[in-house]
Amino acid sequence: MTDGPRVVVIGGGIGGLCLAQGLRGAGVPVTVFERDRDPADRWEGYRIHIDPAGARSLRACLPDHLWDALLATSAPGGPFGFVTEQLEELVEIEEAIAYPAAADPAENHYAVDRRTLRRVLLAGLDDVVHLGAEYVSYEHDAQGRPVALFADGRRVTADLLVGADGVGSRVRRQFLPDAEPVPAGVVGIAGKVALTPDVPAVLAHGMHVVSDAGPAALFTAAFRPPPGARAVLAEVTGRPAPPVDEPYLLTALVTTPEHLPPDLDARGPDALAALADDLVRTWHPDLRRLLATSDPASRGASVFLVAPPVPHWVPGRVTLLGDAVHAVPATGGLGGNAALRDARRLTQVLAARPDDLLAAVGAYEADLREHGTATIVDALGVRDQMLAGGVWRTRLSRAWFRLCARSSFLRRRTFAESETEVSRPRPWELTAP
Repeated sequence: MTDGPRVVVIGGGIGGLCLAQGLRGAGVPVTVFERDRDPADRWEGYRIHIDPAGARSLRACLPDHLWDALLATSAPGGPFGFVTEQLEELVEIEEAIAYPAAADPAENHYAVDRRTLRRVLLAGLDDVVHLGAEYVSYEHDAQGRPVALFADGRRVTADLLVGADGVGSRVRRQFLPDAEPVPAGVVGIAGKVALTPDVPAVLAHGMHVVSDAGPAALFTAAFRPPPGARAVLAEVTGRPAPPVDEPYLLTALVTTPEHLPPDLDARGPDALAALADDLVRTWHPDLRRLLATSDPASRGASVFLVAPPVPHWVPGRVTLLGDAVHAVPATGGLGGNAALRDARRLTQVLAARPDDLLAAVGAYEADLREHGTATIVDALGVRDQMLAGGVWRTRLSRAWFRLCARSSFLRRRTFAESETEVSRPRPWELTAP
């Protein structure tokens, strides 16, 4: 380790762990405190989409063997399509248009199981990550350094305290009390379905949006891990791996809040299944069966939140990362990528300016405001598209999709730029490391 600033990270999610990997590789002293006692203590989520912004961040922060392991356990994103509620395919945008391949693996798109990604990020950090550490608050010592306080009485002094503790961040609530996320106008019920022959063929590959003129839309994403993914994960972590080699379909049914009860997140799996079925009661029977047969243990409800505009603050010895500062509703599938981008940038500036901590933090925070805002705007745009509804709007969009299905030119013109802007390299991403 160098004599650089000692960084204390609160939160062992993908953003905090990517930061830890990056700082360790750069020789910056870092410690992570995570309240869970084991990575599997809570439901770990579903397949996530890594876009080029996330991929290049992971490549910059991970040692070579972990980057190789991530590639070996990831799958292509596949095509993206639009389907009616009666299972008519309107258009399928081939992967070469939606997610064109790049020569550099760090500029490509990937489908990754969140359990796999988190365990790859944890690999080799046994001396860095402290599990079962519930963060409470922070104070400052006589030298102005932040001191993190924990429920078990621990007090840990840092040169820089990083809140990477998610949308409910306790660090943010103390540091930026006016930046509490607000409802994003969308709620959802998600689940996992085993990829068996019973899954409608049109949904058994790639990603799709299913919708009608009503109040709900369904996003699906098929995940087919490469052969040997579980063995690769076990080898690189030195621990038995969870069953990350089983193919499944992610289902996420979204609607506006008035169509679901206010205590949605308190409902059990059977109640969630009933609520979902009521929303899609006029849909094709195979779609209703699909949602009804999701794994009950995987069913979860989300009231999506979004970060409000927050004023600039003076850079100091406390900062934030990922959803703790720019909470992104899941409708765009972009929040994890934004957190990874934060991790790379903070690693970069701390390694480059170890003797000028406040200047480094200021440069980092300027960038996170810029790309965080762009990511939120993109995700809210996807929300609006998914929940547009209405008979005439639906008829017009379906007519256009059918035209696009007949013309590769129209598909390229309509869909090729869908993610380019939000994941395009920023100037600092074009420099080493």
